This record gives sequence, structure tokens and C-alpha cells, in this order.
Amino acid sequence: MTEPISDPFADRVSDPVVVGTDGSAGATRAVEWAAGHAVLQGLPLRVVHAVERLPYDGPRYPIPDSYDRLAPSGRQLLDHAERVARDRGPGLDVTTELAEGRPGRVLRDQAARASEVVLGSHGGGGFPGMLLGSVGNQVAGHVAVPVVVVRPEPPEAAAEIVAGFDCSEASGPALAYAFEEARLRGHRVRVVCAWEPPVPYGPVIGMDLDGMRRAAEDYARGELQPWRSRYADVKAELEMVRAHPVSALIEASSRAVLLVVGSHGRNAFTAAVLGSVSRAVLAHARCPVAVVRAR
Repeated sequence: MTEPISDPFADRVSDPVVVGTDGSAGATRAVEWAAGHAVLQGLPLRVVHAVERLPYDGPRYPIPDSYDRLAPSGRQLLDHAERVARDRGPGLDVTTELAEGRPGRVLRDQAARASEVVLGSHGGGGFPGMLLGSVGNQVAGHVAVPVVVVRPEPPEAAAEIVAGFDCSEASGPALAYAFEEARLRGHRVRVVCAWEPPVPYGPVIGMDLDGMRRAAEDYARGELQPWRSRYADVKAELEMVRAHPVSALIEASSRAVLLVVGSHGRNAFTAAVLGSVSRAVLAHARCPVAVVRAR
């Protein structure tokens, strides 16, 4: 059974929310979201910009002062991001950090001292290729803390958080994050459980699809009940969808302020591929997405 996790992020209660910025519009949205979330949780905010050396600047053929030439523009980006964050959360404890290195590695290192990592949905400099490129996939599923990819909320978004649920133990941290977020925001949780009939490999006499759906729903409700009991103050709805999980979650994201999905992250290979569902959702969801790795 998927049992509720007591204080799943208790060991991170004093660590800051970390947000990466490259000065793009998407990064500015991420800074605003991260600042608002830090205020909501009562946590400090750390804004990070990665300065990566020029492609041909290596130990054997160094380019003199390449970092020093790039650093001033990075500091300007951080100054702007800090102003944006303070406007979003007056009184918020904001620090900035200019880090040297590849963006993905920088953010993975930052995650060791963070409660969560926040990124924009695309970038044009310090954190490029968020969705289809490398940075988001290099971070989500690789770190122990939640990774939030911010994009605009859909115009028809309701006051609800959608959580993907497959009834496995790996869903636990994602459900915990979704319920905690809903409690903080005063929102409801819509738990989406996708199911598909088995693919027959021989002669098919007949399938009781209604019976399959009822069985799947009964099982999902039983697995979800401990969470409803623990978070009795949060309104939660279970939605059974006969579809592939990716299709179900992307459709649900069109009416949510946040979509939460899990990532197994059992080993280096699993983390590297992130998982087909999480990867597809990151690429195509219509609202901010939080990827929460199983522990």
C-alpha cells in the first residue's frame, strides 16, 4: 500500500528554494514563481546563474580571462533577478550566486543545499534548452529534491493541483508534495490515475472493460485513502482516465495551476532517462510541473 510519508521533506525545512536564471522571459517567470513559493513556505531564496566557459577554452588551450569577461553580464542578470524576487516577495531573504560550470552540473550541486530547484521552461543563455535540450533532463530525476519547471498557467486553470498516481510506492513523495502544496495554497488535489486494458496476445473471447475500470478504481481508492485521512483538510478527488498516462496528465494540466509527477530515480541509468512519462510531461504540459523523485 502507498502509505503517507510523515514530513517527507522535513530534512529540508531550512534550506532555500533555488532558482536558476539566464535573464530570459521564462527565467523571470521562474524567479517570480520561486519567490512566491519561498514566501509561502517561509524559506529563503537563492538565485543562481551559471557561467560556462567558452567552447574552446580548455586546460590545454585556455582563453585568457574568459570567465572574467563573462562574469559582469552574469552579475547584471542576478541583480535584475534579485529585484524581481524582492518585488514579488517584500521582506523575502534573497541571495544570489554566480557559479562557474555547466548549468546542469551547477544546479545538481545546488540541489544538495536546497529544498527544491526551480527553472523556467526554456532559456537563452545560462540555462538553455530546458525542455528539449539538456538542463531540465540533467536535473529532474537526478536530485533528491523536487524540481519545478515553470511555464504560464493556462487561462482556464482552476484552484487545483493535479498529481499523477500509479498506485506504486514511488508515487508517495509526489503525492506528499501535491497534498502539502494544496494545503499551503488552500487548493484542492485532483489525483489522476490512468489505466488501459491489457493488450491481448491471443484469441480474444471478450473483455469486461467496465469491470476492469471498477476494479482499477476500487484499488486506487483504497491506496489513496490513507492520504485522504492524513490530509483531511484538503479536498481530494480521484479521476480514473482510460488513456495512456502521458495523454491523461497533459489533458489534466490544461486546468491546473501545478502538475506533480514522480520519478523513480532508482539508479544512474533510470535517472538518466528520467522516465518516459515524466519526460513527456515536462515537454508538453500546459502548466508548471514538479518532478519529485522517489526516495
